[in-house]
Amino acid sequence: MKVSITGHHLPVTDAIRDYVEQKLSRAWRHFGQGLEAQVVLSVERHEQRAEVTVHFQGKDLHAEARHEDLYAAIDLLADKIDRQVVRYKEQHQATVHDGKSIPSGLE
Repeated sequence: MKVSITGHHLPVTDAIRDYVEQKLSRAWRHFGQGLEAQVVLSVERHEQRAEVTVHFQGKDLHAEARHEDLYAAIDLLADKIDRQVVRYKEQHQATVHDGKSIPSGLE
């Protein structure tokens, strides 16, 4: 898992970086290798904003969360992306098990 964390109008400290990686690791446990994620943390007026874009093979997932507290925004973001990853994994496994992704003649 390759995670890139950047801050917009916000310094990304080691504590914030560790917290983001810890929270998002829950979503990453569903997949092994080959994931790439970009996390952007920013401040807009009195609101903290956290965004993540996860790149799978052939699929991108995006989630965004806003809150007054940055750590709460990261928590909300982790919950959202975890739900999306689980839904993607369930849909992908259902397709593979139904045989729809197997080309004809190879059955």
